[in-house]
Amino acid sequence: MSTRPSKELEIVPNPHPDRDYLVEIESPEFTALCPKTGQPDFATITIKYIPGPSIVELKSLKLYLWSFRDEGHFHEDVTNVILNDLVKALEPRYMQVIGKFNVRGGIYTTVTAEHGKKTV
Repeated sequence: MSTRPSKELEIVPNPHPDRDYLVEIESPEFTALCPKTGQPDFATITIKYIPGPSIVELKSLKLYLWSFRDEGHFHEDVTNVILNDLVKALEPRYMQVIGKFNVRGGIYTTVTAEHGKKTV
């Protein structure tokens, strides 16, 4: 596997597909660019999901999140793009992606996007 940013998510079989359990992943070093100014936006991305048939391999997730660093996205957009990509790859029973963006111009932004129903 590469150590360069990549949009490719590696999935692996869920080791416990018969059970609902919650996986929580936090990435406190997420960056993307402001589409208006080109300045970097820093955020903590939190992913919570109840796996379906697959789970995400964490190194590939790290490289996936890293791939946004040179792209321009509004906070609302990038949070939903991450959710859409993960849902497509993993087919989770439930997933929530939270983008907690650092202060910029005196304003903090937190965006929460969800898929499915939480059962755990």
